[in-house]
Amino acid sequence: MPIFEFCCDRCQHTFELLAVQSKDLIEPVCPSCQSPEISRVLSKINIGSPGRSGQSLPQVTERTCASGNCATIDIPGPSK
Repeated sequence: MPIFEFCCDRCQHTFELLAVQSKDLIEPVCPSCQSPEISRVLSKINIGSPGRSGQSLPQVTERTCASGNCATIDIPGPSK
């Protein structure tokens, strides 16, 4: 069951909603001000690493973009 993160366009409150089933139609509103004017945001993630010497850690690059703040995560290891 995915958890989606939203930000209220009116009061800037950030909150999460749990999607129980994909067929459920949810019309989310801000729990702080009850505004239906919300935007879905990309949630930050946490990546664990065994921390062996010689291995590089994931690098996060944050920047401002058209939708607000954006981030790119470069995870070390072989790529396809």
